[in-house]
Amino acid sequence: MLDLSGRPLLMGILNVTPDSFSDGGQFLAPEKAARRAREMAAAGADVIDIGGESTRPGAARVDAAAQLRRVLPVLEAVRGALPRQVPLSIDTTRAEVADAALAHGAGIVNDISAATEDPAMLPLVAAAGAPLILMHKQGEPATMQDAPRYGDAVAEIKDYLLARAEAAVAAGVAAEKVVIDPGIGFGKSKADNL
Repeated sequence: MLDLSGRPLLMGILNVTPDSFSDGGQFLAPEKAARRAREMAAAGADVIDIGGESTRPGAARVDAAAQLRRVLPVLEAVRGALPRQVPLSIDTTRAEVADAALAHGAGIVNDISAATEDPAMLPLVAAAGAPLILMHKQGEPATMQDAPRYGDAVAEIKDYLLARAEAAVAAGVAAEKVVIDPGIGFGKSKADNL
């Protein structure tokens, strides 16, 4: 389990997509992904986050079947390449993908929709006993940066995330396993991010 009581933890992002803004297409092959995960862990990453759907501004959605084809071979390779104490998270909004990923070596679910897109997500994570990262975003990746708007960004994001954390706990996710992410860059202007 993640120990969030001490120092901040560093998450290494491993995109298994052809179109991610930072590393799209570079780590689709399981052996390349495993090598990159080892490099990130050696550089100090405490967690490796693996995602099969780009959520960069302007990105199109990817169905669960495509995500599974992308992430499962990589998860197996990365899990085999890293010590067990380096947890892997699956970045997905789909319970089907999260379920398969948890069975293939992931130990954390990272949901950019704060578990709002798939009603099966909260019960799945609760039953698995896994940590859950709930992120705030305004709008959808395809259009979220077109015209983000807030009255009070900090208050609105805080209220939203607290409500989603309460929903997770009400669904059976242990409170100490809920992590919130303000979603920098996800439907926010530069001023909102700051």
